Amino acid sequence: MTIKKILVVDDSPTERFALTELLSARGYQVVTAENGEDAIAKSKSEMPDLILMDVVMPGINGYQATRMIARSESTRSIPIIICTSKGLETDRIWGMRQGAHDYLVKPVDGAELLVRIQALG
Repeated sequence: MTIKKILVVDDSPTERFALTELLSARGYQVVTAENGEDAIAKSKSEMPDLILMDVVMPGINGYQATRMIARSESTRSIPIIICTSKGLETDRIWGMRQGAHDYLVKPVDGAELLVRIQALG
């Protein structure tokens, strides 16, 4: 699977901007969402090749959104990398149990993120 379109989900405008800049500079098409509800809707309407999901957001959090996207018939094939400040091992295990394919702790190292994306593609 070639990854071309990436959905960046984060309630922080700064994080969304930084990830968009990093990914756009590498030729990826970037779509953004500000919260879990928006992420679920855009995962269906945009059908991205990958989702980068924050966890701590108002409303539906990233764990809940990941679970909903991973269990939906129409979006279950979209890989999700959780990118969050929640760095405990139990957080990582919980995220993977929700259906995430990978888990990175903020601040996300751009080079490491790109390596993980390429490993999926």
